[in-house]
Amino acid sequence: MLTYINPKLPMRNKAITRDFYINKLGFEQLGKEDYDGYLMLKKDNIEIHFFEFAGLDPAVNYGQVYIRTDHIEEWYGLALAKQLNIPQAGHLHLKPWGQKEFALLDPDSNSLTFGQAI
Repeated sequence: MLTYINPKLPMRNKAITRDFYINKLGFEQLGKEDYDGYLMLKKDNIEIHFFEFAGLDPAVNYGQVYIRTDHIEEWYGLALAKQLNIPQAGHLHLKPWGQKEFALLDPDSNSLTFGQAI
């Protein structure tokens, strides 16, 4: 039986990634260990792991995560208030598959799509 999925995304700079997720999105570091070139973060019931990829070109990064939430309006409001990088087509809207969604990009252009069932 499968129990969880913890996506692994590339990061160029651990300090910048940690700062973005903790100070902009309210995540916390998982565990007390600081692993070289690896970062584990959590918020509520999700974890996202990051691996160091110093040569990553954000313009061609296709890292993506879909995060389900029960509070889409609050998350979207937080993204707007903190002036996070929301792509042109990433603003909050209703999708034909019955989800209200928006997307934002982290400092390495990993796409985080937030969705709530309608």
